[in-house]
Amino acid sequence: MMKVQPCQTTMRSLFKPRSIGYPRAKRIMEVVMTRSLTMALAAIMFLTSCGAIRDSRLNPFNWFGRSERVETTTAVVEPGDPRPLVEDVVSMSVEPYSGGAIVRATGITPTQGWWDAELVEVAQDDPGHLVLEFRLFPPVTGTPSGTPRSREVTVATTFSPVKLENISRITVQGAKNARSSGR
Repeated sequence: MMKVQPCQTTMRSLFKPRSIGYPRAKRIMEVVMTRSLTMALAAIMFLTSCGAIRDSRLNPFNWFGRSERVETTTAVVEPGDPRPLVEDVVSMSVEPYSGGAIVRATGITPTQGWWDAELVEVAQDDPGHLVLEFRLFPPVTGTPSGTPRSREVTVATTFSPVKLENISRITVQGAKNARSSGR
């Protein structure tokens, strides 16, 4: 007869947690998670400290503020540009983007049908002041005056960060008024 040995397995050993998988892979995952958590916390700390940068010149959203109404400046008109100035500059904004800044201006003309609008740079004595004239062609045929909204013309141009590096004020001028925005 065969002798039967008592069962070596007890209830406690049945529920004992065993390591499943590769112990080295588990250790690598712990290291990766620890490093990821450390990097995430460092990034959060860095981003929350940006409150001090919010008002500095390093922040591109602070390059230029809101535009304000200013007096028109008289400039020498180039004989090569036959387009007249827009009658009234209603709004002007300087918006940052990855390649520099977009200068956008809206003007109101006396009638509908004005075309080929452009912001033309004017030579200035002050290197920190960029003056742009809002020029456009009048309608070829007679057109009605219409509502002010229908007579609005919007034009935009871009400037690189190199061009804007020494600029502290940008002015867009029309025939009756000008709008300016500064740092």
